[in-house]
Amino acid sequence: MTSITKRPSCIRCLRPQSTCICHWITPVVHEVEVLFLQHPLEVNNAKGSARLLHLSLPHSRLIVGENFDADELHTWLYETFPGTDSMTPANKNIRPILLYPDTPEDQNITTTPPFEYAKQDATVQYRLVVLDGTWRKSRKMLYQNPLLQQLPRLPLANLPASHYTIRKAHKPDQLSSFEASCYALMQLEKNAERYLPLLAAFDGFVAQQQAYSDTPGKLKQ
Repeated sequence: MTSITKRPSCIRCLRPQSTCICHWITPVVHEVEVLFLQHPLEVNNAKGSARLLHLSLPHSRLIVGENFDADELHTWLYETFPGTDSMTPANKNIRPILLYPDTPEDQNITTTPPFEYAKQDATVQYRLVVLDGTWRKSRKMLYQNPLLQQLPRLPLANLPASHYTIRKAHKPDQLSSFEASCYALMQLEKNAERYLPLLAAFDGFVAQQQAYSDTPGKLKQ
């Protein structure tokens, strides 16, 4: 009988210790909370970037799933994050915003008006909702969860070219979850400089993954 030895994994980034990406974690102080809804197929994808960003954003939460229980999803969208990753006091209203492009051509998905910036309001805490998956999978997640369809959307436009060279994009303007989230936070917080170290770390992560792909016989996840 042949025994299979499982490679030791990092308990933080969940990758094999030989391909750990924790040195690219770059904590930043951010004002907008982030909720990552990650498709199950992305969890063990070595090219996935959402977990790295989640580990860099103290006020974020990552939930894995596809078709969520409506009550649980409502809690994740509108209630205070448990533990130390929340910065929302009880007297603030959480306002979730879905990072997703407009889909007027899709009759199966309800399209809400684009998110509009409100005047400075100390009673509101914004929460960016990011669907982490391929375009096809994220669209399915949106279709299967009507609560997500009801959220105001934040489409991104006039963005620089993606640095996500390790994964094929289906459209020229498609970005990784990491890049899209950073640009969305820049837009919402009106502070681009704050997220430049994160984008630099992302470039390092991409270069590391590219090196594994370019090296014959190199251990990959």
